[in-house]
Amino acid sequence: MDHVTADDSQRRPLVELSEEDILAQLLPLLNGPGGANGGRHERVVVGPGDDAAVLHNPGDVILTTDTMVRGRDWRDDWSSARDVAAKLVVQNLADVAAMGGIPTGLLLTIAADPSIDLAWVLEFGAGIGEASRAAHTSVLGGDLSSAPSGTVVVSITATGTLAGLAPVLRSGARAGDLVAVCGTLGTSAAGLELLLAGEDPDQAGAVLIAAHRRPTSPLSEGPRAARAGATAMIDISDGLLRDAARIASASGVQLDLSESAILREAQALVPAVTDAVARECVLTGGEEHSLLACMPRRVHRELGSAWRVIGQVVKGSGVSIDGAVSAPRGWDHFLAE
Repeated sequence: MDHVTADDSQRRPLVELSEEDILAQLLPLLNGPGGANGGRHERVVVGPGDDAAVLHNPGDVILTTDTMVRGRDWRDDWSSARDVAAKLVVQNLADVAAMGGIPTGLLLTIAADPSIDLAWVLEFGAGIGEASRAAHTSVLGGDLSSAPSGTVVVSITATGTLAGLAPVLRSGARAGDLVAVCGTLGTSAAGLELLLAGEDPDQAGAVLIAAHRRPTSPLSEGPRAARAGATAMIDISDGLLRDAARIASASGVQLDLSESAILREAQALVPAVTDAVARECVLTGGEEHSLLACMPRRVHRELGSAWRVIGQVVKGSGVSIDGAVSAPRGWDHFLAE
């Protein structure tokens, strides 16, 4: 793990440095020893340092992007710069995995108030480098910009490859498919509930808070499910109900979730939160980045226990729980207002 120890030279606002000064310290953290030219993925022909990167990526290319805004997507008193970096990387790479793809590179943008400390930027860069290397990919380049007072906005555009496979879309689910999840449900939302409560967590609660600060995603299971024959897939970024509704709408079917399966998932969050809160976290909790997929039974048998069945695809529309239609609830950037 990279460690950035802020010395006096790093406890300087960005306004006291040039863009070149900042990049000279930031780039080595993104891709490891050698900076712009070292530690890069084998597909990278030209990395950071030129006007644009060059990536050798024959065949279809996956592209996705996500942005995080300080005060909207994280709070500095709850999340370190390294936490923000880890979350930003995983939310992008989970989108690649949900298409059945493998990540090939990241483009990073930072727009920051010039009064922010260089130390925060370097800690953020170290976190980006750590998370990208853990996912066997690298930073291709990006952009660094100033922003109005109090503003910090960070963004990643991720590229990926399908390695000869067809993409797994939201629109492929068919009646008779199973609905299965790989990864956790509700842990990030439960951690957020504990942070909002402001109480000292016990060991179980600390695990949930850690899951909120740095969610993980079963990235390798996306391409594995694609190879096995999953018919539809999405990463759970805005809540199980809302993201399941997106598959249902795109596929023209109904996803009928099992109440008993939901309650089993909720039990993993108790007693850190109450039964009622746990169930709501499972159904509506965002920033989980687990994978939700629809698949024939034979595909589930091949994938095995890593994928837990939580429902089935039936004729109809929307999402239901034991046959009772449930409105899509979860995170929405604008309805949340």
